[in-house]
Amino acid sequence: MPAQIHVFRCLDDNIGALIHDPNTGACAAIDAPEEGPILKALEETGWQLSDILVTHRHGDHVQAIEPLKQRFGCRVVAPLKAEEQVPLADAFVREGDTVHVGDLQAHVWETPGHCNDHVSYWFAADRALFAGDTLFTLGCGRVLEGSYADLWSSLQRLAALPDEARVYSGHDYTLSNGRFALAADPDNADLKARMAEAETAKAEGRFLIPSTIGAEKATNPFLRAGTPALAKSVQREGAAPAEVFQALREWKNRF
Repeated sequence: MPAQIHVFRCLDDNIGALIHDPNTGACAAIDAPEEGPILKALEETGWQLSDILVTHRHGDHVQAIEPLKQRFGCRVVAPLKAEEQVPLADAFVREGDTVHVGDLQAHVWETPGHCNDHVSYWFAADRALFAGDTLFTLGCGRVLEGSYADLWSSLQRLAALPDEARVYSGHDYTLSNGRFALAADPDNADLKARMAEAETAKAEGRFLIPSTIGAEKATNPFLRAGTPALAKSVQREGAAPAEVFQALREWKNRF
């Protein structure tokens, strides 16, 4: 049976996610932003928390680990590069490792750029990517450590996944991301339709997470840095896509 995935809001704009293996009953939270919403999601689904998979060390992704671990005795998996910042972890992972949640299997990809320790979890059999703060619906994370080249490389790797791969991101910044995207890529018909969908979703109390890799390649300016339209928008005609990406990300920082 395929994985079951439930997404919900945490804090102001974080997205919580549970992935459940119906064959074994195992259930993992992707990050631990806030205890209350995670407990509510577990109650609503009837699932029992067995694991927490950490994408990166930032406080809004790890601050509920301690109470959840005390309550459930769950296993905590975290990036090896965040070992000192996630001391309650039971296992540390790096590039090329695999993690099991019951019978479900995730490939661990190091996706630096937002921060050096960031990893993403790719459940290939279920076509589900948990991208943390690397890739958002219509956007990407800020470069807080490392280089723009690091984040560009990480995004290119994620963009090479199948178009149908679902992207579960760590925050819902869709409307603000979309306003920037329209400023950078105003003639993109797919983007205009996507923003209309996002506005409708907000009015109905929904959000556009998960997205898909195909949708992001069509509408996300940071994945479209190799197109002439985006190069023109930052006056970088003929420049390498990585340079266009940096100019776009720096523009977004000021937007």
